[in-house]
Amino acid sequence: MTEPAAARLPAWARKTGPLAPAARPVRTLLRRQALHTVCEEARCPNLGECFARGTATFLLLGDRCTRRCRYCSVSTARPLPPDPEEPRRVAEAAAQLGLRYVVLTSVDRDDLPDGGAAHFAATVRALREVMPRAEVEVLTPDFAGDAGALRTVLDAQPTVFNHNLETVPRLFPRLRPQGRYRLSLELLREAKRMRPGQVTKSGLMVGLGETDEEVEPALRDLRAAGVDIVTIGQYLRPTREHEPVHRYVPPEGFQAFERAARGLGFPTVHAGVFVRSSFNAEEVFRAGGPS
Repeated sequence: MTEPAAARLPAWARKTGPLAPAARPVRTLLRRQALHTVCEEARCPNLGECFARGTATFLLLGDRCTRRCRYCSVSTARPLPPDPEEPRRVAEAAAQLGLRYVVLTSVDRDDLPDGGAAHFAATVRALREVMPRAEVEVLTPDFAGDAGALRTVLDAQPTVFNHNLETVPRLFPRLRPQGRYRLSLELLREAKRMRPGQVTKSGLMVGLGETDEEVEPALRDLRAAGVDIVTIGQYLRPTREHEPVHRYVPPEGFQAFERAARGLGFPTVHAGVFVRSSFNAEEVFRAGGPS
């Protein structure tokens, strides 16, 4: 039986307000370069704050996803062919923004033989050509478990390899029907094996129907897979068409999750109501590092 949805958004889970004037140049640059961001497509509550600081998470391979996860607002539709000029445009935009730390993610592209891995690699290399001193974090799909696709991305030598677990195993079939819990863990484990010393990262959302008792085993699984950096944030429903929020975890609840994660040996933990995988990614990375 489905758990009842949480009735009311508490004050400490609200972050609203018009886009600040300081954020508009970022949006203008993105439109001029015909680039997408996960900040906009996923309706991130931190969008205004990040854009005002001159940062954004680039969404590669278009804005149409081949999967339909119940918590995600990115549209599901037949994607367009990859744009071979996109890596160059991302690098140019990152340089114009003066980024020292660039986060790349993408829609799922199950229609492509490598799931988009070569496009990730091309973008990392384009960034390194234009900004040789920049750090690059890649937040990838699971590539349907394709080891060759994973190696393609790792051969580009990203600073951080990130793949989000998102939720606990019991909820995977309903919330991520085209993904598999163990496959995601194996991808993270394999990244460490393929490239020893690679910093790896993953994230969980709470409020999707899991219990506190289910969160720690998922954290334990991530640590067993060698993950160095873990993020834990509150799920906020993007629209009425998406999974309802089943509970709002108060700030002290996130403090408890952080203590549990540190007790399991994670070098770096970022937990809080508005924490997202790519939110303050540079600061989170510099706060810790590999195990």
